[in-house]
Amino acid sequence: MDLTMGYCVGTRPPSCLILLLLKLLATLSQGLPGTGPLGFHFTHSIYNATVYENSAARTYVNSQSRMGITLIDLSWDIKYRIVSGDEEGFFKAEEVIIADFCFLRIRTKGGNSAILNREIQDNYLLIVKGSVRGEDLEAWTKVSIQVLDMNDLRPLFSPTTYSVTIAENTALRTSVAQVTATDADIGSNGEFYYYFKNKVELFSVHPTSGVISLSGRLNYDEKSRYDLEILAVDRGMKLYGNNGVSSTAKLYVHVERVNEHAPALHVVTHIPFSLDTEPVYAVVTADDLDEGANGEIESVSIVAGDPLDQFFLAKEGKWVNEYRVKEKKPVDWESFPYGYNLTLQAKDKGSPQKFSAVKIVHIANPKRDTVPIRFEKDAYEVSISEFSPPGVVVAIVKLSPEPLDVEYRLSPGEDAQYFKINPQSGLIVTAQPLNTIKKEVYRLGVTNKEGDLKTQVTISIEDANDHTPEFQQLLYEAFVNESVPVGTSVLTVSASDKDKGENGYITYSIASLNVLPFAINQFTGVISTTEDLDFESSPETYRFIVRASDWGSPYRHESEVNVTIRVGNVNDNSPLFEKVACQGVISYDFPVGGHITAVSAIDIDELELVKYKIISGNELGFFYLNPDSGVLQLKKSLMNSGIKNGNFALRITATDGENLADPMSVNISVLHGKVSSKSFSCRETRVAQKLAEKLLIKAKANGKLNLEDGFLDFYSVNRQGPHFDKSFPSDVAVKENLPVGANILKIKAYDADSGFNGKVLFTISDGNMDSCFNIDMETGQLQVLMPMDREHRDLYLLNITIYDLGNPQKSSWRLLTINVEDANDNSPIFLQDSYSVNILESSSIGTEIIQVEARDKDLGSNGEVTYSVLTDTQQFAINSSTGIVYIADQLDRESKANYSLKIEARDKAESGQQLFSVVTLKVFLDDVNDCSPAFIPSSYSVKVLEDLPVGTVIAWLETHDPDLGLGGQVRYSLVNDYNGRFEIDKASGAIRLSRELDYEKQQFYNLTVRAKDKGRPVSLSSVSFVEVEVVDVNENLHTPYFPDFAVVGSVKENSRIGTSVLQVTAHDEDSGRDGEIQYSIRDGSGLGRFNIDDESGVISTADILDRETTGSYWLTVYATDRGVVPLYSTIEVYIEIEDVNDNAPLTSEPIYYPVVMENSPKDVSVIQIQAEDPDSSSSEKLTYRITSGNPQNFFAINVKTGLITTTSRKLDREQQAEHFLEVTVTDGGFSPKQSTIWVVVQVLDENDNKPQFPEKVYQIKLPERDRKKRGEPIYRAFAFDRDEGPNAEISYSIVDGNDDGRFFIDPKTGMVSSRKQFTAGSYDILTIKAVDNGRPQKSSTARLHIEWIKKPPPSPVPLTFDEPFYNFTVMENDRVTEIVGVVSVQPANTLLWFDIVGGNFDSSFDAEKGVGTIVIAKPLDAEQRSIYNMSVEVTDGTNVAVTQVLQAWRGYQRHHP
Repeated sequence: MDLTMGYCVGTRPPSCLILLLLKLLATLSQGLPGTGPLGFHFTHSIYNATVYENSAARTYVNSQSRMGITLIDLSWDIKYRIVSGDEEGFFKAEEVIIADFCFLRIRTKGGNSAILNREIQDNYLLIVKGSVRGEDLEAWTKVSIQVLDMNDLRPLFSPTTYSVTIAENTALRTSVAQVTATDADIGSNGEFYYYFKNKVELFSVHPTSGVISLSGRLNYDEKSRYDLEILAVDRGMKLYGNNGVSSTAKLYVHVERVNEHAPALHVVTHIPFSLDTEPVYAVVTADDLDEGANGEIESVSIVAGDPLDQFFLAKEGKWVNEYRVKEKKPVDWESFPYGYNLTLQAKDKGSPQKFSAVKIVHIANPKRDTVPIRFEKDAYEVSISEFSPPGVVVAIVKLSPEPLDVEYRLSPGEDAQYFKINPQSGLIVTAQPLNTIKKEVYRLGVTNKEGDLKTQVTISIEDANDHTPEFQQLLYEAFVNESVPVGTSVLTVSASDKDKGENGYITYSIASLNVLPFAINQFTGVISTTEDLDFESSPETYRFIVRASDWGSPYRHESEVNVTIRVGNVNDNSPLFEKVACQGVISYDFPVGGHITAVSAIDIDELELVKYKIISGNELGFFYLNPDSGVLQLKKSLMNSGIKNGNFALRITATDGENLADPMSVNISVLHGKVSSKSFSCRETRVAQKLAEKLLIKAKANGKLNLEDGFLDFYSVNRQGPHFDKSFPSDVAVKENLPVGANILKIKAYDADSGFNGKVLFTISDGNMDSCFNIDMETGQLQVLMPMDREHRDLYLLNITIYDLGNPQKSSWRLLTINVEDANDNSPIFLQDSYSVNILESSSIGTEIIQVEARDKDLGSNGEVTYSVLTDTQQFAINSSTGIVYIADQLDRESKANYSLKIEARDKAESGQQLFSVVTLKVFLDDVNDCSPAFIPSSYSVKVLEDLPVGTVIAWLETHDPDLGLGGQVRYSLVNDYNGRFEIDKASGAIRLSRELDYEKQQFYNLTVRAKDKGRPVSLSSVSFVEVEVVDVNENLHTPYFPDFAVVGSVKENSRIGTSVLQVTAHDEDSGRDGEIQYSIRDGSGLGRFNIDDESGVISTADILDRETTGSYWLTVYATDRGVVPLYSTIEVYIEIEDVNDNAPLTSEPIYYPVVMENSPKDVSVIQIQAEDPDSSSSEKLTYRITSGNPQNFFAINVKTGLITTTSRKLDREQQAEHFLEVTVTDGGFSPKQSTIWVVVQVLDENDNKPQFPEKVYQIKLPERDRKKRGEPIYRAFAFDRDEGPNAEISYSIVDGNDDGRFFIDPKTGMVSSRKQFTAGSYDILTIKAVDNGRPQKSSTARLHIEWIKKPPPSPVPLTFDEPFYNFTVMENDRVTEIVGVVSVQPANTLLWFDIVGGNFDSSFDAEKGVGTIVIAKPLDAEQRSIYNMSVEVTDGTNVAVTQVLQAWRGYQRHHP
């Protein structure tokens, strides 16, 4: 390892020169922006550097980056000069070249009295110019030099005197003041500590902030002023072993008493007795927690709410702060009916005085607070039925609020005798029947027993139907003829009723069990006939009852009167014959006077007055009819009359004197001879039978009328009294909680009478002492009238009396026992409104602390009480039956000092809702010293700088002792103080340094601290640990330094990882770990490529290196010491990579594609292979040779230069268009390496071939044709040329045989056409010339013989191709004239002509005219077209057929990748 250092002019190893040349080429190829000619520039436009103030002469500035210019040209002679920024001339620029870099080094000048002072100027910005001697190359950069601080100044206080005033009750750790000093140095040099000059226990000063805190309890009486001296000492003094002179400040602390608490007012209002001479309205107590004058109450005053100045505060007692609110003069309560709101405030005698919060006291109006007793209503208005018997409920009057000793009375008066009142309940009931007194309104006065409260009860009597209609006559009689028409008024009856309304409204009716021919108008009482009267068939006298009914309810009152109507007989019936239509025979010799027959007629009106007579048929007088008896006799003899066999038709009638009967006929025949005596026959009319039936009906009707007389007035008599039903119970049980209005029992009673006589009314006539019951007068439903209370009365003996409404009224009564059963209507009641108890927190589990008791007035399970604790607590429980509360879990006053328990007393009602009440039990726990002081946190860990001044508080300990009094007062002590290095304040727990620390001697201290309370009889203590870690203070004075600022080393490429390159070594004048050095690589191009041993400084490879990739590396190595604030220096390391032959030669291209003309002469240059070897040792020893692809030696190569040339062998493109040469390049190094490349030589065409026709002579037979308007193809004669490009482009022309111009040829395709007429037998010979487009042109000719023949006759057989379509494949390199395929046709034994009629792009194909062979007619190009779809036509002269030919490519690649 060589260290190559020197100035800009000097010798360098050749390898370095080569390397730098390569780097120069690389830089030029990259074209760095902003560089001057050849890339002359500084590595950075600005550099940062440092130097300490007060530095000695020739001290170099430090920079973490390389300052300088990279040497693109190693011959450059570079000079640096500071052109500005150094007006005082502190600095000088120097040049140092190492390898390829010219370093810029800046140092302080020597021999200058002026030195750098950071406090005057801490930064310099130098502009440095670099130039090359002898060349026009310049570059500029900036160097920013930071002047580093040295500890050359001391701290100073400003101001130097401080004064504060604090209250004696100031809490521990409170910041009371802050002193301030400043140091013009910066960083650690400007750091300093504050501490007290003398030992101070009550205060502490923070070493860095200067905040003075209170660390002990102040007592104004012991000391009211403290004079403290504070020092500020530079921390750096200790480092240099010089305590120096510190700055001092004075702090005066004044202690003052504090009026901490404001007075507090407590007020208890009071309602004075009306007879008090000096009424007290409130008692006010004032308290102040301060001591001395601060805690004395100066006054309590009324500050608002007394506009009339009627109240004042009188202090009661000399030492007790108790005041009473009294009245100065009689209070005007009328102006303030709701009372007064007095605002009170107290003030103490402290300085400054403190006022209590205002307290508003409501002075209630004593007169307003008593609620006046009055009746619920000034007047009661009720109505009851006129039927009401004694005992019917009238009204309930009540006083509100109702006094316990209430007594209700009825005021004496005319109406009071009819009613009575229950003096306790206020229930008014009837005392006697009201329907006997004809009054509509009763007025009662009700008073209390004192008579000063009154109310009036107005009772309206509801009219009842208690009067019966009365007829004006005791009976009524009338006479009527049977002949009167229907509807004739016979008689009018009239009755009256004293009741009102519907009760007095009368209607009439006929009360009869029989059907009568009479009706009565129910409203007017007029009796009229309803049918024709018939004296003969009906009773002669009608006796019936007319009833007068009112419309009252619940029953109608009725009265009856007897009415007699006699019917007068009138002759209104004609006689009726018993027999009619008689006929008979008599002889001639019938004797005169003889009885022939008899007629009989009956008259209903007059049975004995009927007379008979012949009204016709007896003109000759032969017959005689007895007028009375109706016997028909012969009056004169027939024998002498001269009548023989005669007939007589007699018509006979009967009369009652007024009416004639309908005539009947008697036909008599006179015969000779003897005649039977029963010779007469008549038709019966049954008149007698009908008359008998009428008489029977009349007799029965009279009998019925006589029978009704016995029922007269049967229903109007009150024969029966009311009776209780058998189901009437002797007693009944009733729950006391039945609601008002609830039904208890329906009492059943009956009365056998009808109507009002049988209407039963119900009342309670006695036993209803508390007015709890009422019975419905109409229905007998017994109900709850007022709430029952079993606890007041549990049995009632009710007299249930029933009345009917008959006249005289009848009644009956029974006793009903009401047993009031207990209902759960009373909650358990605690004997006290609340309970409280004090117990020691140390009381054991199970200790009974108090018994609560509740009582329930109910019976049985409803009155049994069970106790429970409602509050969710584990600490207390209660005996459910005795109410004894006991401790159920461990108590701890410090966790909870008092408990407010809700205790429930609940009854055991088995049905319905259980009732309960809740009382509050307050349990107060008295303190026991059972808690040790607890450290917060349980242990401490602090870090302490080793140079902290003595007296500094390094930790504040805090404990929590929840005990009260002395048991909660804690004192601290150190179990071990490490030979007096630490001390603790007994009261505040502040741990102070009492001796200096030294990190190098001891880094850790474990202090044991005990906290002990003052509890009695036993004090408790606890222990905590304070781990004190001493923090090392920076005593690192010296920076590590290297002997040189740069070194050079080298290593071979491909060296294995870990190969040592060189070692750097730095020195540090500090001792201990401040002088221990660690090495590291932190910058440079070789970062990551090399490692450095952090202890030895040996640099080794960390990667496989490749010189061809990177030829050299720069590293920035740091040497850092192990100080608390580490210091470091750097060195630049240049490492050169030495070459090894590890690379094969590389050509510029992997494959070369040169071109050369065919037929070129010898030594024509084809191409020169350019190769180079990255290895420097073999880059100029390359050799070239053709190793394959040149068997005929068409080419030669220069072994040294790689130039390929032609030889004497001629190149023929048509024989071989491309030559593939393999060229091998070999280096000349140790263990040579080689590489192989391809050279593809393309031979360019020369026009050395003429066009060629496939045939010299073409012979073709074609059918004759007519003249055409347009030219039609005849034959295609095409040629091919083996050349390519323009040399192979062929043009066609007819040069002979076309003198008459009948033919023309397509110059591109060679197709001969014509539109002329050709006849059979003619013959044409044409000479066709093909000329290429080369220079010079080449040509050839062919002859076309055309024989014109007759058109073949039409063939009946159609032409068909063998295939519907053809698929042919062609290669792109197939030559012209090569056959692609053949299309065949049936029939095949005739002359055929083929043509391609479509799809032949660029005429690339041709069909041979007579045989159907498809041939290539032009060179093909797959890039222009890859598929041909052609139509091929064939004809025999008349028939035509067409087929499709698909021509596709087979893959072929003619281009090189």
